[in-house]
Amino acid sequence: MLCSPPFGLFQSLSCPERNNCSRPSCIFSHSSDLPSHNSLNIPVHEPSPVPIPQKIAKPSADVVPRLPSGSNGNPSGPPTQRLRVGTAQKPVAVPATSHTSTGVPILRINPAQSQVALPVRQAMLKTLYEHFVVLYDSILPLNPTIASEHALRQEEQVYNKSTKLTYRNAVINSIAALKRRPIPTSTSHLSVGTEEDLAARAESRKKLDNLRVTRDLLKPLVMSLEDMQSWGFITEATNRVPEGKIIQCERCTQSYMVKSNPTSEECHHHWGRLFTHKVNGERLRSYSCCSKPAEEGGCTRGPHVFYESIAADLHSRHAFSFTRPSVTDTEMDSTDTALDVVALDCEMIYTTGGMRVARVSVVDGSGKQVFDELVRMDDGVEVVDYNTRFSGITQEEHVQAALSLSSVRKSLDAFINRDTIVIGHALHNDLNTLRIVHHQCVDTAIIFPHRAGPPYRRSLRDLAKEHLGLTIQAGGGTSGHSSVEDSVATLDLVRWYVLNKLKPTAKT
Repeated sequence: MLCSPPFGLFQSLSCPERNNCSRPSCIFSHSSDLPSHNSLNIPVHEPSPVPIPQKIAKPSADVVPRLPSGSNGNPSGPPTQRLRVGTAQKPVAVPATSHTSTGVPILRINPAQSQVALPVRQAMLKTLYEHFVVLYDSILPLNPTIASEHALRQEEQVYNKSTKLTYRNAVINSIAALKRRPIPTSTSHLSVGTEEDLAARAESRKKLDNLRVTRDLLKPLVMSLEDMQSWGFITEATNRVPEGKIIQCERCTQSYMVKSNPTSEECHHHWGRLFTHKVNGERLRSYSCCSKPAEEGGCTRGPHVFYESIAADLHSRHAFSFTRPSVTDTEMDSTDTALDVVALDCEMIYTTGGMRVARVSVVDGSGKQVFDELVRMDDGVEVVDYNTRFSGITQEEHVQAALSLSSVRKSLDAFINRDTIVIGHALHNDLNTLRIVHHQCVDTAIIFPHRAGPPYRRSLRDLAKEHLGLTIQAGGGTSGHSSVEDSVATLDLVRWYVLNKLKPTAKT
């Protein structure tokens, strides 16, 4: 087949193959006078290669990804971590720091580790929380997080005891139990806590109630005469009479003369105690009643009052005497009615005769109340301050008092003799105001020592909270203490001590 003749379009270009060209009709020039460098240079457009996505294989659990070459162990990106495969563990619901807008706590749990779907658990937690809020309505203002904390712990306890199939019904049963609880009035109420808290408290209470303390059981705790004297107990009666009439005020430390009708606004004082705290790294001392610094004046006004601790001064106002000796079967052909063990507590008020006892409460070794009476002041002794914030006694109540101190002492003789072990907290104060000299004493302020050592004492309220889980003296700073409640608390503290500290030698 014949080819069409060339049009001479490439005759100005030298043939790339020159003399080796084998084409019969070459379209390029073979003339020797053309420049040798005029060769064909046809540009070719090559598209940029499109990256092909590669499937990255998932590394196995025991393979550590290699670092890029040349990185010398310091990759420019975030450090790689070794992948681990572990067995899934049952999660523990810890109190969350975050809450919903309604206050419901949020479970912070890995959903993959929970045997029950997390949305189900969160819904059950919300329901528990709402019922705790209803139950704790009266105590929430002073304890705003208690409903959230107990709801989280209750859900955790139910989850740990349940399976995937029984979890929902177990929570429903817990909610039903919450509805049956009585409304608590304080954080120490029997209704406060999770189901496990209530069970543990009931078991502890059962052990305390079943332990009846006896004289033989408490002998190791009875104070020696030397210890009693070092802690302010009066161990001997005295007949010395004090001299002078100028007294130092117990509240503001100013000296003043005792009067039968004192001025009610002459003493400017703080009723609270000084405590140390830090503000911006600086140690400051402030009063618990008003948070004012120690250098500032008092926050409360009232009459000057005084408290006597010198035996001679106390004896001059009302004589001390020993508790009565025991009565034998041969004396008057009768048996002694005195008890082996009693717990005693008194409430005191300020008078023109110093601090005087205004209420006396006694319980026996099983916690049963055997005596609780208000004390009438002696003739010529006027009440200066009922000290209701601490004593719990008001003027309206005290006018009903029928027994004088002498009559109360005779009543106490019915169940306290020299062999009776008397339990109390800072018991020397109670015995001094009763004008009793007694040598068989167990003091919870001594058997539970302050970490700073003598003469510091821990408060009965703190000890009851720590060891018994009870909140006593919780009158909000206005209604005061209850001597019956305090005497039972001291007895329970001694019971706790016997069970937990004297266990190797205790006989129940």
